[in-house]
Amino acid sequence: MTLRRNLRFIGLLIKMKLSRTMAFRASFFGAFIADGTNFIVQLLTFSVIYSQVDSIGDWSRGQMIIFVGTFSMMNGLELLITYYGVRRIPGFIREGGLDHYLTKPGNTLLRISLEETNLGSAPLLLLSGGIVAWGVSMEGIHVTPFLILAYSGMVLLMTLLWYDLEVIWRTIPFFTISTKSLPLLEDDIFALNFRIPGVLYKGFFKFLFCFALPYGIMSTVPTQVMTNTLTAMGLVQALGVVVFFTAFTLWFWRFGLKHYKSASS
Repeated sequence: MTLRRNLRFIGLLIKMKLSRTMAFRASFFGAFIADGTNFIVQLLTFSVIYSQVDSIGDWSRGQMIIFVGTFSMMNGLELLITYYGVRRIPGFIREGGLDHYLTKPGNTLLRISLEETNLGSAPLLLLSGGIVAWGVSMEGIHVTPFLILAYSGMVLLMTLLWYDLEVIWRTIPFFTISTKSLPLLEDDIFALNFRIPGVLYKGFFKFLFCFALPYGIMSTVPTQVMTNTLTAMGLVQALGVVVFFTAFTLWFWRFGLKHYKSASS
């Protein structure tokens, strides 16, 4: 019953956002142009870098192209669904805006996360799919319905993990006064791990970026699924990381709410 109610709630939020976006078509196309340009710049940058080498570590050029396309696809999903909602959380905490959401029915975190979807980012998914298809063609991979399903499922799971980490970063302001450096730190870690496949990390850095701050597995694991290089142990570890961080995120958010100082208090 709770799941059905949450799904109905999500549907209503998306419908409301779609109606509001289409009422301001310039905003929609502005988002498409901005995000599309950013995607093209990233694509050209990676193309220049990887045109100079055939492989990095054990990864071939085709695998790296799939890696880049997968990153762009997850980035598009985040921008489309939750990014613009989640990034408002620290401001709500500092300025008391969270009071408005706590008085409304339904899941507070879900409402905030999905209230500012960006439909202008949807074309990025098509462009990203084209890059993945290019890499698959270079690798000579025989694509089956099961492979597409497995890859898509892993992309969604890793996008959930990305969302978990975004919420964790933005829940920290419940406990601190100044958090100006946190977005910079998050951006630096993000930029590093979506340019270096997680399979290249060894020792401490493998623990740090594949388990403690698992940005290193997000684009890597779906790429391994597509190229049939993911081991059974790697699959179990990836699923374990997603389950742990999702559970921790929900707990950490509830814990943060207990420390929230309402503007009306």
